[in-house]
Amino acid sequence: MKINLPFMISAILAVALVALAFTIFQISGERERLNNELEERNSLIARELNEIIIATPEVENSKSLIKFSDSLSHYSNFIGMALLTKGKQIFTFNEKIKPFLRFSNDYIEQSIIADSAFGKFIKIGKEEIYQYIKPVKKDRVPDSAMIIYFDAGYIDKILKSILLKNFFRWFIQVFLMLAATVLLIRWGIFKPINSIVNWLRAVRGGNTKLLEEKSKIGFLEPLHREIRNIAQDMQEARAVAEEEARLRTMGEAIWTQDRLREEVRKLLPDKTLIVVSNREPYMHIHEGREIKCIVPASGMVTAMEPVLKACGGLWIASGSGDADFETVDKDGKIAVPPGEEKYILKRLRITKEEDEHFYLGFSNEGLWPLCHLTFTRPIFREIDWEYYKKVNQTFADAVLDEIKNLEQPFVLVQDFHFALLPGMIKNARPDVTVAIFWHIPWPNPEAFSICPWQKEILKGMLGSDLIGFHTQYQCNNFLETVNNAIDSRVKWDNFTVKISDRTTLVRSFPISIAFTLKDYDNHKYENTLLPGELLARYNLSAQYMGIGVERIDYTKGIAERFLAIEHFLNNNPEFIGRFTFVQLGAPSRMVIKSYSDTISRVESEAARINQKFKVKDWMPILLLVRHHSHEEIAPFYKAANFCMVTSLHDGMNLVAKEFVASRNNNDGVLILSRFAGASRELKGALKINPYDTVQMSEAIKLALEMPKKTQTHRMQQMRQQIVENNIYLWAARILRTMVSIQS
Repeated sequence: MKINLPFMISAILAVALVALAFTIFQISGERERLNNELEERNSLIARELNEIIIATPEVENSKSLIKFSDSLSHYSNFIGMALLTKGKQIFTFNEKIKPFLRFSNDYIEQSIIADSAFGKFIKIGKEEIYQYIKPVKKDRVPDSAMIIYFDAGYIDKILKSILLKNFFRWFIQVFLMLAATVLLIRWGIFKPINSIVNWLRAVRGGNTKLLEEKSKIGFLEPLHREIRNIAQDMQEARAVAEEEARLRTMGEAIWTQDRLREEVRKLLPDKTLIVVSNREPYMHIHEGREIKCIVPASGMVTAMEPVLKACGGLWIASGSGDADFETVDKDGKIAVPPGEEKYILKRLRITKEEDEHFYLGFSNEGLWPLCHLTFTRPIFREIDWEYYKKVNQTFADAVLDEIKNLEQPFVLVQDFHFALLPGMIKNARPDVTVAIFWHIPWPNPEAFSICPWQKEILKGMLGSDLIGFHTQYQCNNFLETVNNAIDSRVKWDNFTVKISDRTTLVRSFPISIAFTLKDYDNHKYENTLLPGELLARYNLSAQYMGIGVERIDYTKGIAERFLAIEHFLNNNPEFIGRFTFVQLGAPSRMVIKSYSDTISRVESEAARINQKFKVKDWMPILLLVRHHSHEEIAPFYKAANFCMVTSLHDGMNLVAKEFVASRNNNDGVLILSRFAGASRELKGALKINPYDTVQMSEAIKLALEMPKKTQTHRMQQMRQQIVENNIYLWAARILRTMVSIQS
């Protein structure tokens, strides 16, 4: 792109006009100052001269007057002076002025008559002369006048000098301004525009690398971001179309956000999908004087967010951010994600007391340890149960209010916080299609029978038309629990439960992440940081790095993992100083003693092990206890030699899938607990028993020494599994099943 001539001319004229106006103003002011200065000087001379004249009887031969006249010669522009009566010259200093007097006679006469002094510029030949005339009084009657002449040509010289300086100043300003403008336009505007043009060419030409390059483009960043998003969507659509064309012959197709969106349009025409969960996908918090929007750490949110972005609809959740209700409308609603606005989030107010008993009490001190079987005793209190019922009813009322004018809507309830909700909705609106997905494990019947209100929970869940779990094993546990606990008819041939005239389907839907062909083939991580480069940010030096990412929860086996690292270093001292394990741990539910004890134990074990193997500029465990965004976690996923998922019991565990999805170079090793649901899908992982320290230690050694070829084979296998069974397929399967029930 070139800067055209009219633009440059316009810029020059603009600067010129400004400079001209400034110059005129400056010259006018300087002329006035010089004129005033000249007049004031003549006034002082005239005052002194008048005093000498009054004191001198014989003016014509006065030595005082001659001496005074001589003293004025130090003024370089002084010409001379004279004393005159009406038409009679009494005294003259400097004969040069005699020719001037004839031009002054009229002014002298006027000055005597008017009894007033005045100065005037006169032009005599080529000379600019300033004459000053003042009457001389004797006996208070003006009978003569003095006249003083100064050469005023210096004023024009000064003004011409100013004009010339301003011209050069203007010339330099024009030059600098044009140079700055050209550079600004070229580098600040044209360069980012050219970058955008190149991105569009890249889309047309299929160059994905250029699409992923990040450029600093200043104020055009919002435009750049939107065009880049469009370009990436176009590229993804192209990649998906090409891959689907390849796979169509085999009767396969990879699911994408766009494909799910189209599927929803077919399955749910003119119908709204409503998702209900305790955890919200976005929360607003105060950060200083500003309000910041963040994504809370949650596997459920990681899974469901892409679904709502694809399908649209309404997400009802508890408002947990301290600025949440400052950002919603009068109905508690806000369009999300920020800047995209794909769906509506409705926030419900949960009181501190309700949160204490419903969430912390019954949900996390009761159901959570009960379902995870981690040898942490569940605690069941009557007051917690009462609040659990109350909050479930609050959410039921909110759902019913939203669907009161809808015919046969679809409601998808999330997780163990709302076991009673399906029954409450179904009892009020039998026409609603309700499904609940249980994100955590379901224990065996004997374990679940510990719960004093197991029948109420089961009946509430069986209000659903569809109940989903991660694995068939968990489905079987649920059906056995129902068969043992309540009067119902369980049909094992089609995995249904019938109570009275209501039938509920129980199905396994292994949940996943938003991983598509675009992500699978994307090589934007080719320049991934090496472990040592990433650790150097924390003033650590190491050649190898392991990574763990999760909430600090007693079910995640973090302390057990640290013990395995200690055992590994004891038996493999050659890795001391060369290997560091990074644990990203988000604090969670700290008011519950079992969670605060877990954090204390994790921190204590990390400190003990670090002290044991203390080496300058190195530590075996880097524990970072705080909430980390996806953007902060990504570099660790990409740089690590292996990832450890050592859950003592888990529904699915999406960290395992996120790590695999991030490995675009098809390297790295996943060490995965066989008690996590993901272990049934990710066959390329190293399966371990998290209670077996020796086995985990050996897995770490195997991961660090595994040949690249073997790593690639295993990782490609797992990445293929995730791309073929991503979150969009998960959602499509659930929605198809719900639609089949309604029809």
